[in-house]
Amino acid sequence: MIGIRDIRVLDPANGRDDKRNLLIAEGKIVSADAKLEDMKDARILDGAGLIAAPGFVDVHVHFRDPGLTYKEDIETGAKAAARGGFTTVVCMANTRPAVDNPETLSYILEKGKKTGIHVRSCACVTKGMQGRELTDMEALRRLGAAGFTDDGIPILDQALLQKAMEEAARLGVPISLHEEDPAFIENNGINQGKVSAELGIGGSPDRAEIDLVERDCLLAQEIGAKVNIQHISAAGAVEAVRRAKARGANVTAEVTPHHFTLTEEAVLTFGTCAKMNPPLRTEADRRALIEGLKDGTIDMIATDHAPHSQEEKGRPLTEAPSGIIGLETALALGITELVKPGYLTLMELMEKMSRNPALLYGFEYPGIVPGAPADLVIFDENESWTVEDFSSKAVNSPFRGRTLQGKVRYTICDGKIVYESEKEDVR
Repeated sequence: MIGIRDIRVLDPANGRDDKRNLLIAEGKIVSADAKLEDMKDARILDGAGLIAAPGFVDVHVHFRDPGLTYKEDIETGAKAAARGGFTTVVCMANTRPAVDNPETLSYILEKGKKTGIHVRSCACVTKGMQGRELTDMEALRRLGAAGFTDDGIPILDQALLQKAMEEAARLGVPISLHEEDPAFIENNGINQGKVSAELGIGGSPDRAEIDLVERDCLLAQEIGAKVNIQHISAAGAVEAVRRAKARGANVTAEVTPHHFTLTEEAVLTFGTCAKMNPPLRTEADRRALIEGLKDGTIDMIATDHAPHSQEEKGRPLTEAPSGIIGLETALALGITELVKPGYLTLMELMEKMSRNPALLYGFEYPGIVPGAPADLVIFDENESWTVEDFSSKAVNSPFRGRTLQGKVRYTICDGKIVYESEKEDVR
């Protein structure tokens, strides 16, 4: 048993924001008003000054397993997730082999069961992520695919995407889309603008993203599909989603912490650790992303945790792979960049990091009430810490060395403590 004494509970599912004494046993929350004084067999955590919220849900991670486990594997990815306060993650399908077959999907789900957190996975929309032939979406869904995506590669064939949306709608699952049209891109990973011009490398214009977002929002509305726009980065794309929602389309959008924190200027400071797809864009784009979070156009924060080896990231800018890790800094960036400046309340941040991501995939989300699964994050919103080491195999982060506010102290999944920081509050 675990008791948590005198802790502030933030529960978006039930609109709760108050002090509670929580008791956890057999994987469930037994009581939110527990008498903990005589609990001789329970481990009692002192929650004074801390916050308990439903465990975070990340709908966009790359654990590189199978096939690229020198970058990350399911075990190390799950450890990074737990350290960041995430109790559920959804893996992307661009592994080697890709998740376009029952064997690879089963491998990921079975290995994920041994990690201590909930590891789910999407399956591919198209075979081999080649954009030519649909996978057997019904069979993969029946086996446990959370949804479908060819993340990393846009689906350019509109007729094929329409069929995929129709099938996803029939199955009642979302289809998540990477929106970058390569026809407009000279060098991916860097915004086409003043920084790319200074570096002489062409870059990726916002039009590459906006055009596909507009197309796919219209398709979603026509078909009635549930469509998620992945890692949105451009102001025009935010506006396209806003208009689609106003028309009644079943469209959601996710944004990464690095996109609402950094701009294209970061490439000049951090080099390849500021290279990602879609790229960091302008300050105007960054502010549009924050506005989208504020008004609900952007539903959720997802890390797009993308580990790479130091050797790979050490290559020249145009040759290095895109992407950065993000699970272990997501909460702190949300607090530092969104809550402390007053853009979002803590409750709104919890909605973007747990409730809304869970709703996208229809995951159970009863909140912090008796009988609910004991999946919790406990954190100190005011604790300052410097980003130094990682539980991930990778270290490709532009936030190394930066001091942030907001520290995960414990992560509890299925009633078990799967992460605790060195600084403890224990009876």
